[in-house]
Amino acid sequence: MTDALAARVFAVAEAAGALAMARFRTDVRRWEKSPGQLVCEVDIAVDQMLREQLSALLPDAGWLSEETVDGAERLAGRRVWVVDPIDGTRDYLRGRPGWAVSIALVEDGQPVIGVLAAPARGECWTAIAGGGAWRNGKPVRAGDRSELAGARVPADALARADRDFVTVAKPNSIALRMAMVAAGEADLLATLRWGHEWDIAAAVLIAREGGAAVSDALGRPLSFNTRRGEAFGILVTAPGIHAAAVERLRERAQAGHARARDGQAG
Repeated sequence: MTDALAARVFAVAEAAGALAMARFRTDVRRWEKSPGQLVCEVDIAVDQMLREQLSALLPDAGWLSEETVDGAERLAGRRVWVVDPIDGTRDYLRGRPGWAVSIALVEDGQPVIGVLAAPARGECWTAIAGGGAWRNGKPVRAGDRSELAGARVPADALARADRDFVTVAKPNSIALRMAMVAAGEADLLATLRWGHEWDIAAAVLIAREGGAAVSDALGRPLSFNTRRGEAFGILVTAPGIHAAAVERLRERAQAGHARARDGQAG
């Protein structure tokens, strides 16, 4: 069932990508849904299309999406769609190719189907739990780096403590940056703050199935369809450097986690 279902999900993702691509580099209505958080009419149109088509595939599955008001009912079921209709909206609105439609089916807290449709890059990334990760039908595999120094990081700039890393091109979409690690085009991707599950769910499966090591910023296992719908950071690396990356980032991650906790308490 999973293979047949996955094929239909991948087709829906490509159709959603085509819908977004049809309005790419045109004059679309945009606004801030919160300070610094851009959204556009295409985000909303793709979200509506995805909810209709994915819900038709699995009527019993819950729904968690960046562009839909969240509801507690998703917590009651085993399966939930976790969706970002356009991950990398800022690149989309700037006419840059670093955006993707991100879809994951989560079952019992873990993604079992994942797809990133990135038509402006000519890419479609897919994964099925236990079935490998693929880009445009060709398998991808994480790199074999064993030393942290020299690790390639998709970033605009590096912190002073990380000047021994090497920057590579950075798409706005965090999911695509994670996919770069899955394909051996980067060695490390890290964030050190709370982030939404819809940003990472599909790419987590792609990274895992590509052989990358994946955890939260503190090195802990990730789970999905949580009450908050968030995770504390993401750390995706070539498997040979994950432990060293966790150690390198430990103090910064712990400090960030403490600040977030104190902020919530306040």
